[in-house]
Amino acid sequence: MTISSVDFASLLCSRLCHDLLSPVGALNNGLELLADEHDPEMRQRCLELLGESAKASANKLKFFRLAFGAAGGFGETIDTREARAAIEGLFAANHRVELGWLIEDPTLPKSGIKVLLNLALLAGDALIRGGQLDIGAEYHDGLVEIVVRAEGPRIILDAELRQALLGETGDNVVTPRAAAAYLVHALVTDGGGTVQVSDPGEPVLLFGATFKA
Repeated sequence: MTISSVDFASLLCSRLCHDLLSPVGALNNGLELLADEHDPEMRQRCLELLGESAKASANKLKFFRLAFGAAGGFGETIDTREARAAIEGLFAANHRVELGWLIEDPTLPKSGIKVLLNLALLAGDALIRGGQLDIGAEYHDGLVEIVVRAEGPRIILDAELRQALLGETGDNVVTPRAAAAYLVHALVTDGGGTVQVSDPGEPVLLFGATFKA
């Protein structure tokens, strides 16, 4: 399936709005409660919740700006420390995901960072009850190699996401939920590479990608 640039931009925007709806909605609810609350302890609790929601919103925006947008400046590469901070911020609020960072390169090409971030997003979401998320990447001879591994008590990767990653959507409509997976497929395919996904029955979820950048 080929998606126009306008339709794909709409998918990414829809995904972004969906993920921001919860923390922004919590901010709105917290402000309404704060306006009607006069008990000092309850007001303090409202302020704490507002702070948590504001931080979660900011972390999500930073992540999606790097994963979907044009963050990182006008250069061809992005500092891998920025990518790590974005992933840590994304999963910091729920305290469910432990991150293992196995990347030594100080920078990676922009397309490599985007693939890495979106694979991390998909793998982290698949850890329904939390677990370990390990991320590795190398850049050499013009090739980016990325491996993302997720292990936990329960792992679910929907068939829709698997198909989008592998480019097997056929005539099916790609939904906003699969936008990140389709972006990975498109970037890797543009680089003459392929995406590998472990079989559904495996106890550990593995993503792999090798492509030119």
